Amino acid sequence: MLISPELNRAINAQIGRELLASNQYIEIASYFDGRALKKLAALFFEQSDEEREHAMKFIRYLNEVGGSVEIPAVDAPKSSFENAREAVALALKWEMDVTRHINDLMTMAIEQKDYAAREFLDWFVKEQIEEVSKMQDLLQIVEQVGEHYLVMVEAYLSHGDGED
Repeated sequence: MLISPELNRAINAQIGRELLASNQYIEIASYFDGRALKKLAALFFEQSDEEREHAMKFIRYLNEVGGSVEIPAVDAPKSSFENAREAVALALKWEMDVTRHINDLMTMAIEQKDYAAREFLDWFVKEQIEEVSKMQDLLQIVEQVGEHYLVMVEAYLSHGDGED
């Protein structure tokens, strides 16, 4: 086994967080879809797919290094929102939390001198910069246009400015 039991457990916990994020983004996408905000819905359905793929990356990594995959149970995601700002703010909070957990995994890998894990986790560190930035920008735009003008966010997303 090329991974410590401690890091293996921490990565399994991260798999659960990634799957919960995927489910949460489905709920957010469904919220926007129910309001006929198709571009916002599409953005969050895509985010859900990305989070599931992140979980799969962790699973494949554990398999490659001889670790054991133990997918934890995940809580039900929040399923109702008062407004668009609440939904997007939750997504940003989630991305900030995930960033903290990825950094904790990287710290563990550094302390254990697990160079393979550091190399693997480096992609996630960079990915989280993009994810946090995307959600910060989206929240700022939603706050600027307000609840009654969300169609402007749809127009913004239609022009590709929100899909970098």
